[in-house]
Amino acid sequence: MSIDKATLPGGALSGFVASAVEYMMDAGQRNVLFMDVLRRRGDQYREHAAQTAPHVLHYAAELIVDGRTLDEPVNYALVRIIPPKDVEIDLDRRPFIVVDPRAGHGPGIGGFKADSEIGVAMKAGHPCYFIGFLPEPMPGQTIERIARAEALFIEKVISLHPKADGKPCVIGNCQAGWAVMILASLRPELFGPTIIAGAPLAYWAGVHGKYPMRYSGGLLGGSWLTALTSDLGAGKFDGAWLVQNFESQNPSNTLWTKQYNVYSKVDTEAERYLEFERWWGGHVNLNAEEIQFIVDELFVGNNLAAGRIRMSDGQPVDLRNIRSPIVVFCSKGDNITPPQQALDWILDLYADVDEIRAYAQTIVYTVHENVGHLGIFVSGGIAKKEHAEFSSNIDLIDILPPGLYEATFEAKGTDTTNVDVAVGQWVMRCEARTLDDIRAMGGNSPEDERRFAAAKRVSEINLAAYQKFLQPWIKGMVTPQVAELMRGLHPLRLQYEAFSSQNPLMSAVKSLAEQVNEDRKQVSTGNPFVAFQEQVSKQIVHALDIWRDSQEALSEATFLAVYGSPALQAAVGIDPQSAPSRPQEMSAAHREMLDRRIAELKSRIGEGGLREAAIRGLLYVGSARGMVDERSLEALRNVRRSNSGARLTLTEFKMLVRDQFFMLLLDQEGALTAIPKLLPDDASARQAAFAAIGEVLSASAAISGEAAKRLKRIAELFGIDVDEVSAMSSNIATFDPKAKAS
Repeated sequence: MSIDKATLPGGALSGFVASAVEYMMDAGQRNVLFMDVLRRRGDQYREHAAQTAPHVLHYAAELIVDGRTLDEPVNYALVRIIPPKDVEIDLDRRPFIVVDPRAGHGPGIGGFKADSEIGVAMKAGHPCYFIGFLPEPMPGQTIERIARAEALFIEKVISLHPKADGKPCVIGNCQAGWAVMILASLRPELFGPTIIAGAPLAYWAGVHGKYPMRYSGGLLGGSWLTALTSDLGAGKFDGAWLVQNFESQNPSNTLWTKQYNVYSKVDTEAERYLEFERWWGGHVNLNAEEIQFIVDELFVGNNLAAGRIRMSDGQPVDLRNIRSPIVVFCSKGDNITPPQQALDWILDLYADVDEIRAYAQTIVYTVHENVGHLGIFVSGGIAKKEHAEFSSNIDLIDILPPGLYEATFEAKGTDTTNVDVAVGQWVMRCEARTLDDIRAMGGNSPEDERRFAAAKRVSEINLAAYQKFLQPWIKGMVTPQVAELMRGLHPLRLQYEAFSSQNPLMSAVKSLAEQVNEDRKQVSTGNPFVAFQEQVSKQIVHALDIWRDSQEALSEATFLAVYGSPALQAAVGIDPQSAPSRPQEMSAAHREMLDRRIAELKSRIGEGGLREAAIRGLLYVGSARGMVDERSLEALRNVRRSNSGARLTLTEFKMLVRDQFFMLLLDQEGALTAIPKLLPDDASARQAAFAAIGEVLSASAAISGEAAKRLKRIAELFGIDVDEVSAMSSNIATFDPKAKAS
């Protein structure tokens, strides 16, 4: 729209001109300051790359184990996080170990700022450790060797906290998530609760119209290109290619928004931008064997959940072997690891929730509505909410009876029951779910599964052809010096180098920026040209998003058409009429162990005392609600503190809860009718135990409906008059007396 200045009144014209001059002055200064930010970014990149152990940890750390010194050396290390002076750590509390992803970037993102996974865990009083890595892999390093090293790291942490009330809680972010799951399946005795944040475990999963990254392997012809890239790197895979792959998923942010946000707010956003870019530009290398395993076994092969991965000694990787609770944190806004890729491994492994229980597994998941992939473990808001609640309530998660749960978070308010009992600003509860709740999020059809199976076979064929006909020639031509030169010429590295102070054209930018800062004149917020600038920016973002959407739609259509071809599927050995495989059959050894365990539990239903009877009654009543929240756990802690008898450790208490839960599951009526046999003759002891049950149940909500009916039955089994106990103790003041008539 053009403006005819001749038609403007004199005052309006002068105002227009003044606004234009003001905007041009500000824009010119912003250009200088923005170029100086890019110069600082380039210099920061060079300084970071020159460090022996570059990282972005916000906290000081003490080296505990250097993986390079192990019998099978790796470029990983275990460090202890030194808490700030204002943070009090209880050394007898369960340690937290954060494992950062080695997916192209350097380490430290889990402790990137005060409001981080490490920060909130320390604020909750837990000792914290961090497993990071160096930029260059050790010769011969493999994924299996790293797993063995990380097992040694966890053993070391356990040895440093012999009195800890529980095994370490291990957090695996992104790529580290599947690595932690592999290790937990191989060494389940080392792990406490395991938190998997933004980690892909079911690599083919997704829904049409979203998350096209899962099609990349098939569209590129499989993993032969991974092998070629490693060979061009003289046996090393440049992590910058992984970072570029992430950036290509959101071109409007990569090409425009990230830079424009700094340019438009250069006076306030520069430091935040530089802080993030220090990590984003810290590229690391992987050995060819490492990346080939990742692509072949995981991203293209989808072998993890299927149990088709085996270690060098023949030991299978079976995620059903994991005995500690698994917490899966994912988001609908994550285009790298959507909820289906984070959760559908559960559908691959189990036919129903009873089968999850048969493996004594506890799986808790939470799905954020919109946060992106990096926000899952970088966002301060996520750290202060989800990660803070996980840290504060890790004991609740650890003692949950086996099954499938969804963790939900409710903001505390004046009407929240027992508001002072819940820690922080949120109340976390774990609500029972079924596999249908996961299926409802969407997933692959049988036709989709055949397409991905065909892509896997094509990848195997192409890789074999490359290894036979081309790889010997490539390896013979590429020397380490040539590989290093090509790494330096990678586009992502060049964008940092080109704007650093090493560029002679940037020599004047620093002095110009200093002059601008001395005479900075910011444009007023009401300037019409600022609004026009914002509108232009939105149009650029919109155009790039349209381009992205069209490319994604084309990619999906191409993949579905090519690999959906019955002729191609038949040619590579895929039956065009085949159906997806059922969840893995339970092994004969596990079935035998399960039968023995069932027989043992049934034989012990009549054994125990008041403690067993109280826990059994609590589980019976509480299961009617289908959920547990943190207020109930705090009430249970209060009961344990006030109990003058012998205290159970958390591990012992967890086993007690699980035994009583399974007894109710196997023979509910028999377990209930056996309760009177477990109770002492002392009426006051029975009353106190029953009051404790009421205290725990009423901590989160009024006891009513089915829960009230069940509580009435427990009262009868305990030989207690409900009205008398209600009047005597405020612990069950919320018990609904109307349920007595039911």
